[in-house]
Amino acid sequence: MKEKAEPVQKLYTRMRLWEFPDEYVIEPTDGSSASSSLSISQVDASMKLIDSIPECSSFRVPKIQMIFGVVGMLKLVAGSYLFVITERKCVGSYLGHLIFKVISLKVLPCVHSVKNSTPEQKKVENEFSRLLKVAERTTGLYFSYDTNLTLSTQRLYDLGNESKMLPLWRQAEPRFLWNSYMLEALIDKKLDPYLLPVVQGSFHNFQATIGKEIVDVTLIARRCTRRNGTRMWRRGADPVGHVANFVETEQIIQINGFTSSFVQVRGSIPFLWEQIVDLTYKPKFEIVRPEEAPQIAERHFLDLRKMYGSVLAVDLLNKHGGEGRLSDMFSNAMQPIVSEDLRYLHFDFTKICGHVHFERLSFLYDQIADFLVKNGYFLLNEESEKMEQLGVVRTNCIDCLDRTNITQSMIARKILELQLRRIGVFAAEETISSHPKLDRCFRILWANHGDGISIQYSGTAALKGDLVRSGQRRVQGILKDRYISLKRYYLNNFSDGTKQDAIDLLQGHYKVSVGGDITPPSQTGGLEAIALIHSVCAVLSASFVFGIDRVVIDNNVIGASFVIHFLQLEMIQDICFSQLCGEALVLVLHLLLGPRAGFSVIGLVCNCMINLGLLVYSIVHCLYEKSSFSSSVSHFNTTMKVKEETEKLKYLAFLQLAIIHVIL
Repeated sequence: MKEKAEPVQKLYTRMRLWEFPDEYVIEPTDGSSASSSLSISQVDASMKLIDSIPECSSFRVPKIQMIFGVVGMLKLVAGSYLFVITERKCVGSYLGHLIFKVISLKVLPCVHSVKNSTPEQKKVENEFSRLLKVAERTTGLYFSYDTNLTLSTQRLYDLGNESKMLPLWRQAEPRFLWNSYMLEALIDKKLDPYLLPVVQGSFHNFQATIGKEIVDVTLIARRCTRRNGTRMWRRGADPVGHVANFVETEQIIQINGFTSSFVQVRGSIPFLWEQIVDLTYKPKFEIVRPEEAPQIAERHFLDLRKMYGSVLAVDLLNKHGGEGRLSDMFSNAMQPIVSEDLRYLHFDFTKICGHVHFERLSFLYDQIADFLVKNGYFLLNEESEKMEQLGVVRTNCIDCLDRTNITQSMIARKILELQLRRIGVFAAEETISSHPKLDRCFRILWANHGDGISIQYSGTAALKGDLVRSGQRRVQGILKDRYISLKRYYLNNFSDGTKQDAIDLLQGHYKVSVGGDITPPSQTGGLEAIALIHSVCAVLSASFVFGIDRVVIDNNVIGASFVIHFLQLEMIQDICFSQLCGEALVLVLHLLLGPRAGFSVIGLVCNCMINLGLLVYSIVHCLYEKSSFSSSVSHFNTTMKVKEETEKLKYLAFLQLAIIHVIL
């Protein structure tokens, strides 16, 4: 590769944080020469470099701890807050440079000035500071002290020597610099050795042996910050074409002196649409200002073409229901702008592949193989002779998570085989599947990648993860997917709104103005959400009954059926008990608030009775089934009995859902 140029001044890798009553002092301890400490006032957040640590006394006793990076600072209504990394983990290397994952963030408040604020400002400041506690738990943050993680291998190689001499934060691609907004307060102070660029996404790698060669495979995901957010609260695009859940995924291999990479992207459907959270399991898709769809799609793809060259948009949506309307709108918006450099292809993933036949993705590959061959991948040998990637595949489904990850892993597998043949490691007809260890590691790599992206957008791991990992669909995987779906439902309705507020605050999408509107952003329903706890629990328990019943029927094995049935009955007990507690809380709210609680007391009492009956029923039958299991000898009779019991539970669940309509 090209000779690497060193930055003007390297980033500090280890620092000692001194917490005095009136200031914070950050002291570099990594052996850097001529390094000054950074002092930050807790009164007004002013910063200055100092040559020595302030004296300690009985009145100024500091707390001391090690930190590993300064992420940035946020200014709120009356105070400022400094973000630092208190725990890190080395997760591998990128082109020879160590990569670290943020394990723990800490927010240091500079809020002494709050004492002189108005009561209204203090109240709002407290509400904002609670959002920062949510921000501390942000997942999937990665950084390097030595190289620019925001750039792909190809773009990193193309950096000129002058650019490589700049501090890392100035080399960074703004779209993928997670802490770009938080760094603004520090940039003007010329604190380059402290300014640590951070990306959000995922980083995984493995090594495998192919004959006498050792191949190093790395997978990096970079999440765009332009329309960052959570699943139901950030959909579609904004008017300028930035889409939700836009992720650049780069697969890199290093073997026998060669470095090669392949980039793919995913992103939400590029026009204005949304799903308003309303406690239904699948909120309706709403297309906003449909007449603007072609212009917004054109802006989005123009931006992609500037960044990546030719673009192939692969649409994995269904062609019926709400998804069908979105897919039709996407197709219609693309018709005026398709060209030699921009193609659109619809592939009905669910209809063609179903839930298990993912080998049928070969039909999709046959349609896009010419594009992949024409636009290639990045390849560099020891003599710095290179081949460039000239285009990118953009894949989407509704969430750009589960179907998208499976499709991208298929494309990445095919490209990896092409790369290994080009380098001379694979023979003409050799495939990854013919090397069991390589195949297993590759599957796990992409499954972990999919889980990481899914957790950041939806709060849960990806669906169908067992199939990506093992190539087979199992009962445990189906059960896990049911649980994940229910957890996503809960998070969408009761957690992600607050998380979205925290994201908007960190990314600068919601800017606090002291002189203007100081009302905190709110995505949650407060009392309305609490008053509907019983409805949510009813939907969850009914969904669990129907989901487990499907597994019992599809997996007609005596052992598996009984294990599932026990799990069903015991889970129903937990759900019903929690539901009854929730309904008791709602009744108390009704007594305190009267009509403002907004529900039918008669319906609520009826629902309590149903839940109590379901709870007693599940306990009795769980005990009965466990006692009679060992004496059961007939496979047929046992399986039929399980089906009969689940049918009874279904009737109770139907009755519960009917009660919901009375309550609402």
